[in-house]
Amino acid sequence: MAIDYELIVGMEVHAQLSTQSKMFCGCSTDSWDSPPNSHTCPVCLAMPGMLPVINEEAVAQTIRAGLALNCTIAEDAVFARKNYNYPDLPKGYQISQYELPLAVNGWLDIDTAHGSKRIGITRAHLEEDTGKLVHDGDVSLVDLNRAGTPLLEIVSEPDLRTIDEVNEYLARLRQILIYIGASSGDLEKGAMRMEANLSLRPRGSSEYGVKVEIKNLNSFRAVRNSLEYEIKRQSALLDAGGEVEQVTMGWLEQEGRTYVQRSKESAHDYRYFPEPDLPPLFVERTWVHELRSSLPELPLARRARFQADYGLSQTDADILVADQSVADYYERVVAAVGGAMDAKKVANWFMGDLFRLLNQRDLSLTQSPISPDQFAALLKLVAGKTINANTGGKVLDAMFRTGEDAETIVEREGLAQVSDADVLARAVDCVLADHPEDVARYREGQTKLLGWFIGQVMRETRGKANPGIVRQVLLERLG
Repeated sequence: MAIDYELIVGMEVHAQLSTQSKMFCGCSTDSWDSPPNSHTCPVCLAMPGMLPVINEEAVAQTIRAGLALNCTIAEDAVFARKNYNYPDLPKGYQISQYELPLAVNGWLDIDTAHGSKRIGITRAHLEEDTGKLVHDGDVSLVDLNRAGTPLLEIVSEPDLRTIDEVNEYLARLRQILIYIGASSGDLEKGAMRMEANLSLRPRGSSEYGVKVEIKNLNSFRAVRNSLEYEIKRQSALLDAGGEVEQVTMGWLEQEGRTYVQRSKESAHDYRYFPEPDLPPLFVERTWVHELRSSLPELPLARRARFQADYGLSQTDADILVADQSVADYYERVVAAVGGAMDAKKVANWFMGDLFRLLNQRDLSLTQSPISPDQFAALLKLVAGKTINANTGGKVLDAMFRTGEDAETIVEREGLAQVSDADVLARAVDCVLADHPEDVARYREGQTKLLGWFIGQVMRETRGKANPGIVRQVLLERLG
């Protein structure tokens, strides 16, 4: 009989930090489109006699990330040598932090189907990235442009219990790193890479199962698919009376399966010892306070404020705060609109018409041809009933094409809303005269035709009629 197993997951996330130079030398980190090995120097190539120098900005970004993740920032930290041999590791060891990391004992709240859940952060420490191997048939080439790039490793507690929780945790973590400017979070360029440590145990048991690590996952899809595969593999193995081995697995995306890379190392296998060429880091508390004050409002706090201040649902607030530039733009529009239109209606225009136009043109909001003030001016015209909502959508389209202000387009095209009751009454009479059978059906009880009649009047007036007055006149005429 199959046993019901509980999934236990802890995540290790490696995020490249957004610094101009590498962790221990002056080489540029902007090397994505550069020729192989063109962003290297004797230090990151590990030439004899070369000494590393700590990148202060990388330390600052690590502390800011630790603070955003509610970690305790250490007063002193030590770099260590993590020894292992691999072709893209020039020194034969990686400079990392082990016993004394910069940030420890933090947490990150995530949304689950059962409400908010707190995920523990064991540590956030600083290290250097490796190079990259390029495989071409039987030949492997090494590109060391990436070697030495500052890398932030964030290790969670094994608090994640479902794949959905894992994905939510990763999405929130990536969002925070982007918000504070610590990392681009660009998964396609390898700026964020993930490793899952998972085990299974019979549901209700308090003992952990044997841990298996899945290395170098570069997309949320890969994380989900690899976990699903491992759950099935380990469940079948345990149901058959077998034992799970503690190994490190790789993920074959095209084949949709994991494979054994090597037996799992323990800390002593890396032969950690303090890096003799680097002094200990002593972190002044005044600097930590300065870095804390430099943090922006974080996504979950901003979401809560949007709900409280603007009357938005959690779903709408989540959409708006997902990208910092979107949230900033929205707040500038709300401020510029003032009391002319409530913030909820502004959000509806934002997530409807504005997002539609951006998506059609494959643009981000930062590339929008319309400024927040221009967008707010359009919404004021709608709120003041100078134009109706339908015309407002058409004007927004024209603004995207031309970059012109809404007032200019409305005046040139003669789009101002018609609110004169006598003018609209004549349009209504014309429509009713053209559709006597529909008038009879309405008066026989098919009152849903009212919306159709309104549409016909809007067509008659080329979309410029005030819908509220049209409705009132129609009810009078049809009554």
